[in-house]
Amino acid sequence: MRPLADGILDPQGPAAERIAGLWWIMLGLGVAVFVVFGISLALGLFRRSPHSDDGSIRQAPRVSGRWFAIVGVVLPAVIVVAVLAATVVAMRAVPNSTSGSPGALEIEVIGHQWWWEVRYPGEGFTTANELHIPVGRPVNLRLSATDVIHSFWVPRLGGKTDMLPDGTNTMILEADAPGEHSSQCAEFCGIGHANMTLTVVAEPESEFVSWVEARQRPAEEPTGEMELRGLDVFMASECADCHTVRGAFEDDATEGPDLTHFADRPDLGATFMPNTRANLADWITDPHAIKPGVKMPGTELSEEELDALLDYIEGLE
Repeated sequence: MRPLADGILDPQGPAAERIAGLWWIMLGLGVAVFVVFGISLALGLFRRSPHSDDGSIRQAPRVSGRWFAIVGVVLPAVIVVAVLAATVVAMRAVPNSTSGSPGALEIEVIGHQWWWEVRYPGEGFTTANELHIPVGRPVNLRLSATDVIHSFWVPRLGGKTDMLPDGTNTMILEADAPGEHSSQCAEFCGIGHANMTLTVVAEPESEFVSWVEARQRPAEEPTGEMELRGLDVFMASECADCHTVRGAFEDDATEGPDLTHFADRPDLGATFMPNTRANLADWITDPHAIKPGVKMPGTELSEEELDALLDYIEGLE
């Protein structure tokens, strides 16, 4: 699994920049309050009690009520108002619309336990655990879930938005520069929550168009003997009950990720591990040993059947 190294203090989009600016304001005010409190506490602890001429301890002079009013009422009120004003300004600057941004790219992201389904309805294809967006262009993300509440969050590009089983929320996402960003489900959703990550790839418009065109193509028909045998194994096992391979058969199964261009994906199991032949074999035969709680059942295959199935899946480019 790729580490979640991205953070809100390295913003790569207009919304993230506003959120980071608000964070720095709150940090500065928090440090100022801490310093004032620390100095006041130190002065109180090390303050020497006044003594009279005969050596007896005199009663310390009473602190003015004006001081308590300033420190206890005025300063907290000023800080709260300042934070509220900065928050309102940031919220007004962050795109937040139930209808989305007019003319923006439309993408549907659906949360499952524990993987991400990504649909490009206008482009006519579906992928999984990878979200490609063009740089400098707003994207309307239609967020929902199929089972429990999830939460979509790309720290370097924006804030968090809940994904609900009984409704759709909209997030407007935009990236300023090319790059890969990690996204982590931000709402506890079960035993596999920590391993539910998504890779967001922001790329120039020309590269994004090329990627879309490649994903729009259906899977190529297998030609080799082992690949043809692997397709038979795929259809005869439980694989075809949950997974779709566009161009290989007519029925579209949505219980599991779309595998049409599976071989081009760098990771397995929602970016849990690299997409290698050995890892794929382990994932097919015993996924629960790798990612506890995953809904995919293990598949009992002979060595010949497994090799043929791996040849077929690895040919889905």
